[in-house]
Amino acid sequence: MQSSPLVVSIGEPAGIGADVLLTAWNNARSKHHDELPPFFVVGDADHLKRRAEHLGIDIECQTDPAPQSASAVGDALPVLPLKSRLTGDPGRPVASDAAGVIEAIETGVQLLRDKRASGLVTLPINKASLYETGFPYPGHTEYLGALAQDWPSSNQTPRPAMMLAGPQLRAVPVTIHISLADVPSALTVQAIIEAGTITDHDLRSRFGVAEPRLAVSGLNPHAGENGAMGDEELRVIAPAIEQLREAGINAFGPLPADTMFHAAARATYDAAICMYHDQALIPAKALDFDETVNATLGLPFIRTSPDHGTAFDLAGTGKANPASFVAALRMAWDMAQRQTSTQS
Repeated sequence: MQSSPLVVSIGEPAGIGADVLLTAWNNARSKHHDELPPFFVVGDADHLKRRAEHLGIDIECQTDPAPQSASAVGDALPVLPLKSRLTGDPGRPVASDAAGVIEAIETGVQLLRDKRASGLVTLPINKASLYETGFPYPGHTEYLGALAQDWPSSNQTPRPAMMLAGPQLRAVPVTIHISLADVPSALTVQAIIEAGTITDHDLRSRFGVAEPRLAVSGLNPHAGENGAMGDEELRVIAPAIEQLREAGINAFGPLPADTMFHAAARATYDAAICMYHDQALIPAKALDFDETVNATLGLPFIRTSPDHGTAFDLAGTGKANPASFVAALRMAWDMAQRQTSTQS
């Protein structure tokens, strides 16, 4: 059974989201690169046409498409139009665009709920602009978790977890968008168990890893050196690992973070469970910046995103690399195909 197409939410109009989308589409249409999975965009056709003109790309938009008719590459880019208009020029965000950014995300999730799309690929948002309008969520991940409440046919409360997944590393931070000073108090046995359990489940169900191996980092230098450099490893992390193992999950550690990410170490695990945002994202982006994907685990639907931000300085210049967006499309499609095959 064929999966429904993917839906792409447009993200920050003044950033590079439109650039990577249009460039990837144009490259595939021109047969410069491999074919893309079928997808359509929730956005503003006029905004996309303006950006295409800015980039020197000749493109047509097919508005009001039936999502099921979206093709990988056709004569026109399928766009499901927003009620809101997007007006931000490259590199110049405007507060009035926040409504459209939020509408695109909400529409994408509703399409998934209605089974008119098989996965959501989100282009980068500018959180500062959203905060100015009273947006109460730290980021995309937390907002998607809120939108996933009361999901049909789901008997579990969504607990979203961020995974950075690239060709050489998958990394999951236990704590995400909080100050580094707040990490020790936010780091609990339960939080680590949840991250490990969600990662194990989704590696099996969506990534096809039959027996996941999870390497768990320490928090402190040298994983605390038996309490000499901090006791979180003894007090919090080791007990969480023990409970994960008792539940049948192959987790091991705590490991010193400075020796977890070289090639030989990475060969011993399928995902790294890290204690805070940068501990996971720095090695993931250093290893494969252009091909790493942000995949949200623990949701009742598939969501991926490029691993980069809005990059206002590159918007409209033609220099933005579409590789991470293409990787996000392909990962979401692979996950959707795997999910469809297991349900049929």
